[in-house]
Amino acid sequence: MKIETGLQAPDFLLYDSAKNKVALSDFKGKQNVLLLFFPQAFTGTCTKELCSVRDHIEDYNNVNAQVFGISVDSIFTLAKYKEEQALNFPLLSDFNKEVSADYGSLYDTFVFDMKGVSKRSAFVIDKEGIVRYAQVLENAGDIPDFTAINEVLTSLS
Repeated sequence: MKIETGLQAPDFLLYDSAKNKVALSDFKGKQNVLLLFFPQAFTGTCTKELCSVRDHIEDYNNVNAQVFGISVDSIFTLAKYKEEQALNFPLLSDFNKEVSADYGSLYDTFVFDMKGVSKRSAFVIDKEGIVRYAQVLENAGDIPDFTAINEVLTSLS
């Protein structure tokens, strides 16, 4: 499925790295949400992207946006990654690959013939659950357009 701006974001229920259930619908009417799908923990581009978000978390807090990183890694892998990188936002495990598929963010085949790895993607979802920004990158070495993401989030605050 391809997610486009103006559409209702698919709801989900995933576990975070602290073993808590998190649903997108929990934020409806309360906060804007930035979903950042990433291929794999402990890889260069993913670490660069997520550490940049970590270093600028105040920008997201200032516009009432909750950031989530999502990958198909296990909650245990994500917990170790979050700890080692001192990430200050939740990481969600889409181990069963359902949410990545719902958001059109899943490679059929990734490097080394791995099947079902999340594509690097970014989605801004407003307080009413509507997608206001959607970017799915085919090249895992690319980084989402954070200037555009921040402009959208600022316009929603």
